[in-house]
Amino acid sequence: MDILVIIPARGGSKGIPRKNVRLMCGKPLISYSIENALNSIFNLDVVVSTDDEEIERIAELYGAKVIKRPDELATDHVTLDPVIYNTLIKMENEKGIKYDYVVTMQPTSPLLTTATLDNAIKSFMENSYDTVISGIDRPHLSWTEKKGKIIPLYKERLNRQYLPKNLLETGAFVITKREFVKEQSRLGPRVSIYEVSENESIDIDSPQDWWVAEKEISKKSILIRTDGYAEIGLGHVYRCLLLAFNLIDHDVRFVVSSRSDIGIKKIRDSHFKYHIIEENYEIDELIKEYQCDILINDILDTTEKYVRYCKELGVRVVNFEDLGPGALQADVVINDLYEKRNDFENHYWGSNYYCIRDEFLLAKPTEFNEEVEDILIIFGGTDPCNLTYRIFNILKLIPNNNIHYTFIVGMGYKHAEELISAARDSHLNIEIIRDVKRMTEFMGKADIAISSQGRTMLELASMSVPTILLAQNEREKHHEFGYLKNGFINIGLGSEVEDRTIKETLIWLINSPQIRKQMKEQMLKKDLKNGVQRVINLTLDRNL
Repeated sequence: MDILVIIPARGGSKGIPRKNVRLMCGKPLISYSIENALNSIFNLDVVVSTDDEEIERIAELYGAKVIKRPDELATDHVTLDPVIYNTLIKMENEKGIKYDYVVTMQPTSPLLTTATLDNAIKSFMENSYDTVISGIDRPHLSWTEKKGKIIPLYKERLNRQYLPKNLLETGAFVITKREFVKEQSRLGPRVSIYEVSENESIDIDSPQDWWVAEKEISKKSILIRTDGYAEIGLGHVYRCLLLAFNLIDHDVRFVVSSRSDIGIKKIRDSHFKYHIIEENYEIDELIKEYQCDILINDILDTTEKYVRYCKELGVRVVNFEDLGPGALQADVVINDLYEKRNDFENHYWGSNYYCIRDEFLLAKPTEFNEEVEDILIIFGGTDPCNLTYRIFNILKLIPNNNIHYTFIVGMGYKHAEELISAARDSHLNIEIIRDVKRMTEFMGKADIAISSQGRTMLELASMSVPTILLAQNEREKHHEFGYLKNGFINIGLGSEVEDRTIKETLIWLINSPQIRKQMKEQMLKKDLKNGVQRVINLTLDRNL
């Protein structure tokens, strides 16, 4: 079966000057169509019809044959039909054969894949069509003009998913039996549309089309390996969700362990695709399946063996909060909660790389009040040490009953019902909020906060809320951001601090407006709003 692919490429593009030879993601636009055709399983003859010497040179560089287009077929008003016919006749005369099929491929569809082209040719061969045209189904409530009146092209107004097919040509290819290629037509009587994907349908006709196509071509396949369960909380999952939302123009999937019950629920509720594995090395199949470009690990310390294994699969490895031996093997390690500990080039330390949620980027810091009216108590999504309940019991010993106490507990906190019941029987002016959707609403009202030494402390700092910190574990205790120079009173590991110390520290802070004001000022000195973009640039290896 002899098949000819003709790529028509004129030099006089006006919408985008030099469009066909302009570099898109480092390659001439026309090269994408040439390579797709040459990589086909059908051993296609590939020829470019052009009137332009630069296009001719580039087409030959990428392996296509070139047929010079006559001047009379290179003007704006000439349609493609005579151009294709002219090229076909010249190729047949040159090769001394008559082709069975002729495929017109536009150089302006760089996202069309060889697999789609091959499948379309297969479909054409296996069915009784005379012509197959690439197209996409875009059902819309469409209108037209007839005899000076605007009239609908639909019978009834329905939601888009219930509208009938509305097939539009994409211009990527037209496959036709040889006998129907004539000087004024390439369509046989039996025509079918071969539907292509949304991204493959892009036909570059404007600068906006070019921008979209470049975005699609440069899109990365990213796997995010993280966990969220009672013992470690949801901080890692929240950070990874924030990254995923900021990488929305890439193909992002989560990978979690089977023990991550609350993490899986949070990811599922956020509508991201995810996979569940039993142990880390199972990720290799996913890396291969999705042709992964970047692997993000937010699972604390990694081993050298694991990171080496991932890198041998050809992925860029980006790790968070990794103080383990695997950190030296990763491409990038971001430790935003720690001050600089070494001079390794792949390590990035400190709050400059903290990824703060969008709501905090938009929120204003809290106003300073001489009198304390509202105290916020927040110990993360799970609070494994149950510091929340302990603070509740301590607050009952605080003499000032006019203060409003807001307790925020996460979906993984196991003592919520017990706390709610005890709060009803107490004399405290207390409000208990479960699974908060908008944290800034509550932080924005707080005059003081009591919190653990994890990621929440940076959110409190961005809102300039004077905060007393209690670490949940030894690792948290080493999060260097949470100390006095950044506006925090850190009283140590929660399990080792006496109730009396917590009580006396809180009473002292309530009665020390000047100290609270200084704490707020220290917090406001920190730039916490540009960390996300810094991390995204490092993840994607952008040298900005």
